[in-house]
Amino acid sequence: MKLNNTIIKPIVTEKAMSLNEKENTYVFEVSLSATKHSVASEVQRIFNVTVTDVRTSVIPGKKHRIGKTRKFTRTTKYKKAVVSLKEGDKLDIYPSN
Repeated sequence: MKLNNTIIKPIVTEKAMSLNEKENTYVFEVSLSATKHSVASEVQRIFNVTVTDVRTSVIPGKKHRIGKTRKFTRTTKYKKAVVSLKEGDKLDIYPSN
């Protein structure tokens, strides 16, 4: 699900879902060239909500062994954005139980 050039996809993990319940925040994988302002404007444009805060971090790629040989490969790095919304705003991107 590629939303546009800035926001690639939502990150659905237990930690992201607990942040959603406690602090009304949502976690997205964004492009490496995305800025906080571009992420905030895209979330506001796509979902029609008010963004109060955006935190970004670059997650480095990890080493993985290929089979039983000595060869290693690396996963690609990506940028993660944690978007906080105004009280009362919600997004329906996480699956419900």
